[in-house]
Amino acid sequence: MVATPTVSQRLGFRKPAETTEPQKRPSTEAPVLRVARPGVVTLFGYGVKISVERGHLTLEDGIGADRHRWRFSRVGHGLKRLVVIGNDGFVSLAALRWLADQDAAFVMLERNGSVLVTTGPTRASDARLRRAQALAFHTGAALRITRELITQKLAGQQQVAGDNLRNPDIAYAIGRLKAAIANTQTIPEIRVLEAQAGAAYWSAWRDLPVNFPKVNLPRVPEHWRSFGTRQSILTGSPRLATNPPNAMLNFLYTVLASEARLAAAALGLDPAIGVLHYDTAARDSLACDLMEPVRPQVDAFLLSWIVGQTLRRESFFEDRNGNCRLMGSFAAKLAETAPNWSRAVAPFAERFAKELWSSIPKPPREPAPPTLLTQARKREAVGRPTMPPAMATPRPENVCKLCGVPIKHGPSHCPKCAMTASTERLTAAAEAGRRISQSADAQASRAKTQRRHAAERAAWEPTSLPSWLTHQVYAKKIQPRLAAFTSRQLSKAVGVSVQYAIYLRSGQRSAHPRHWVKLAELVGLPPDR
Repeated sequence: MVATPTVSQRLGFRKPAETTEPQKRPSTEAPVLRVARPGVVTLFGYGVKISVERGHLTLEDGIGADRHRWRFSRVGHGLKRLVVIGNDGFVSLAALRWLADQDAAFVMLERNGSVLVTTGPTRASDARLRRAQALAFHTGAALRITRELITQKLAGQQQVAGDNLRNPDIAYAIGRLKAAIANTQTIPEIRVLEAQAGAAYWSAWRDLPVNFPKVNLPRVPEHWRSFGTRQSILTGSPRLATNPPNAMLNFLYTVLASEARLAAAALGLDPAIGVLHYDTAARDSLACDLMEPVRPQVDAFLLSWIVGQTLRRESFFEDRNGNCRLMGSFAAKLAETAPNWSRAVAPFAERFAKELWSSIPKPPREPAPPTLLTQARKREAVGRPTMPPAMATPRPENVCKLCGVPIKHGPSHCPKCAMTASTERLTAAAEAGRRISQSADAQASRAKTQRRHAAERAAWEPTSLPSWLTHQVYAKKIQPRLAAFTSRQLSKAVGVSVQYAIYLRSGQRSAHPRHWVKLAELVGLPPDR
């Protein structure tokens, strides 16, 4: 178990991300690293340590003797998110101050899909904005904001259902519910439409297959091999998923929730006071609200992952009650998507703040809150797009479909299994060809062709053949020239099958004399020879 592979190394240091050899004695000299895109470092295991030594942020994670340490300087590190998965270890106050000084966020997650701690850069907040947030139901801002958030969410679900899941009927049904939101007068009405759209949307996911390497199939439960329903049999809700795709989706939503909470706090909003979700003691309702329009983007990312890649059985484990959980290394891979969801949720958080700001009594010339997350005003001032360019989504690990060994992106099988897979494909294709060739339609077509050829042979008169066109002329002057023509050209010229035309080109069979005249004309043989 090591830290996330989104850290790169300077020359002269060992490779941190791909190291799997146990290190019994930690090195006293921790490598100085520079974070690569997407700027996320994920720690997991036992005895996680985050501290500051001589002005450098030092990190340590691992399990047992497999320990690893890293060190980051204050300049050129590129760190944006430090994610800890689990709850065993410690973080010093100096480390939190170091992260705050570098505008980097600290996030602590559980693998069961819950956010334990999020802390990001602190900024001065406007009390009027928080007061407007608390009075949003009285000013009408709550209804307007809810309409926009759910409209955007249903638009995303409609696109995923139509473009990704190839289900136009579900997409049309979601589109009708989306259009009805404009006529709603209360937030409960919007919740009803959202629930109806969600039921239709997730029904399109039910039979989505989930692929595992062939060698893992004996250890894979049957309910793990398809997406199933979003409602867990353990809780009756999405919590405590019982199969890998739903466990992955829950964890990705957890990462999104942490980013939504950071975005709300950065704008001076209270993450616990929402407009769509009911207030509860242990939920950041505003973060849940801001998540809604971004959920379809997370769904599309997961869909492309499980459809295009094979999941390894070793990436998941099952509790005694049947709850499917993610292994730390796999959860770290999913946590690398945090900057993508941060970028996606930022414009909705800023629109939320802008809508609240419009409901505040204030002087007419007082400017709206700054766009701290997207920097849209600065970009407009210099003539750039209002949104920064999209970040590259972390690519899922590509594994062999037979043995599950990690391989490079592109091939679907490792070199050892490629021959076996090719043989299986050829065997399956041959078997399918035999079934098709012996079907009732194929036999009827062959019988019809045979009757036609028999009728043509019976109607043909040998006396109609020119005297110069003998078997010797065909063998020496016509058949050798047939190689200049394709099999399809010969098939069309004399009215035979393509396979029979192949035999004629190669000389394995001689054409019936009734075809000699057409073949002579095809090869351009003068009639006087």
